[in-house]
Amino acid sequence: MKAKLWAKIGARRTWAWPYVLFLVLFVVLPLLLIFVYAFTDPQGHFTLKNFVQFFTTSEAVNTFIYSMAIAMLTTIICLLLGYPAAYIMATAELKTPAVMAMLFILPMWINFLLRTLATVELFNMFSIPLGEGALLYGMCYDFLPFMIYPIYNTLQKMDRSLIEAARDLGANGKEVFAKVILPLSMPGIYSGIIMVFMPTVSTFAIAELLTRNKITLFGSLIQRAFGEGGLQMWNYGAALSLIMLLIIGLTSFFGDKEETSSATMI
Repeated sequence: MKAKLWAKIGARRTWAWPYVLFLVLFVVLPLLLIFVYAFTDPQGHFTLKNFVQFFTTSEAVNTFIYSMAIAMLTTIICLLLGYPAAYIMATAELKTPAVMAMLFILPMWINFLLRTLATVELFNMFSIPLGEGALLYGMCYDFLPFMIYPIYNTLQKMDRSLIEAARDLGANGKEVFAKVILPLSMPGIYSGIIMVFMPTVSTFAIAELLTRNKITLFGSLIQRAFGEGGLQMWNYGAALSLIMLLIIGLTSFFGDKEETSSATMI
């Protein structure tokens, strides 16, 4: 009996139950509640009014489009800044990668809200007006490491013999980068894009602090629906959340598909 009991305790399936319970309580159940609230009215009756309200409200649609544009622009800026940093870290020797990695990690030890407040004070110190420029700066500052590390990990694992083979075949530096290094780093680029785009498209605290509530992002609409609108607005907020989840899910799906096809080609 003892042997069977210890065998059950030591089985992988037994140790998986706490994680299954966690997923059900904090992932599956909240998603089901969002789905149910999105398709019901405050009285609990089925309705599509919440989605119709979103698509027929010009302010909500414009805010959604603007949030997507800000997220894409932030992702592009992070890619342009992050790829060279990741490339230097991956190709440098001695202690340079470790020092650079530590410099990028140190700010992440502090809560992002505190970092955003510090950014606000930095702009106030130099009398720089808060607005769209401050918003982009804060977004890039907070999410740049999420672009750097996937690319760095991919470049670090790259087979150096492929670069040597390309050079032996007569390829110059630009050709080596365009035909060898860049294609091999595409999985890291796709992962970095997903890791930056997903949080930036749904954030609201950074926008509220760095613009003094002058700019409203889609995440702010969701936050106001749940926080300021009362119980009557929870259904509309759930519909907005479901739309955001669908966008993030589609982004992740196509990102994984492109990453897989890129890895297959390589």
